[in-house]
Amino acid sequence: MKKLKSIFTVFIISSIFIFGCKKETEITGNEIFPENFSVDIPSSLSSDNSKAIKSEVLNGNLIYLHLQTFIFVGEGAGEIVESIMNSIREYNLSQEMTFSIQSEEDGRTKNFVIVEQSEFEGQTWEYELTMTDADSENNEDGGMALQIFWNKSPINGIAILKPYNINRTENELSTTAVFRVDYTEARNDYEAAMTVYISGLPVPSPLVEPYAMETLKMFAGKKGDIIDVYGNSNQPNAAFFSTETGFNWAFVASGNDSLNIATAEVGLPYSSLNTTDREVILKDNSIYNVFYNSLIATWPNVDPIEWEAYLQNTQAPGYFGEGHFIQGGTAPSDLYYDLSNSMNLLSPYNPFEISNLSVEFKTNLQ
Repeated sequence: MKKLKSIFTVFIISSIFIFGCKKETEITGNEIFPENFSVDIPSSLSSDNSKAIKSEVLNGNLIYLHLQTFIFVGEGAGEIVESIMNSIREYNLSQEMTFSIQSEEDGRTKNFVIVEQSEFEGQTWEYELTMTDADSENNEDGGMALQIFWNKSPINGIAILKPYNINRTENELSTTAVFRVDYTEARNDYEAAMTVYISGLPVPSPLVEPYAMETLKMFAGKKGDIIDVYGNSNQPNAAFFSTETGFNWAFVASGNDSLNIATAEVGLPYSSLNTTDREVILKDNSIYNVFYNSLIATWPNVDPIEWEAYLQNTQAPGYFGEGHFIQGGTAPSDLYYDLSNSMNLLSPYNPFEISNLSVEFKTNLQ
């Protein structure tokens, strides 16, 4: 499993949450928690490029490197949820109960409640687990740290996490970040699928990190060797050559898990753009169009030949190999043909809605 590191914000979780009083016991098979709760994305699409990004000039390469990193953050959210659930599974919990433990990570008491037949978002779930930070339960956020709603067969569920209340030691500087993972094995079009939502990430100064991510919504679905990924991340301080700020990375991508190759298309619409039109988001606001229009508006008297370095690899789509971006515009080989066809059936989300995304817990607890 890839290890999620702090990339754009200090809170992004650097270690998997492990319970302070974990039992050393075999899992009997009677536990109620699902074993799987995430979709593995090939490294051709999901990579930590934080070091490479620092050395790149503003061109297509940089945009695609950021894309891999944003997907890496989204995938990491799913992996953390799955790891937390696997840690809970080691308790062999199999019924409704209430209990408390002291976390090794931050030394604080965490309260747990497990109930059956819980209602959330118009659906009845077989089980709900809620974890709170005991000393924060009178705060405005109720001390909410973790909520999981799930069905066992087929596996289908929702997990919502607030890292600050899970581990104050690792996440003390981020009090507002919340993320959610919806996971299912009950779809007809994908063997397994997850949707990741992240909101409230603290955004540092643009002088420190101009492309810091504040919100993200990302879908990943597996069908055989093909992994489809699409979504948007919002970068409120992002700017391309001009002083205008606030852009989404809106993307569609397909990867081959066994070959570890991928193809992706990225649009850079304004964060305020309010549309679901695929043509507008990905074509009108393609990397090339956004860069070219910004360059000509900023430096109208400069010979366009001087822009060549900035327009490098801005043509769609982008092609990826194992852990790295290869090139934009022209496929490296015929192996990418089926991936391009799969990718062309996908669409990003409405940029305005993702820019204003807010992830919320269920508050009317049973």
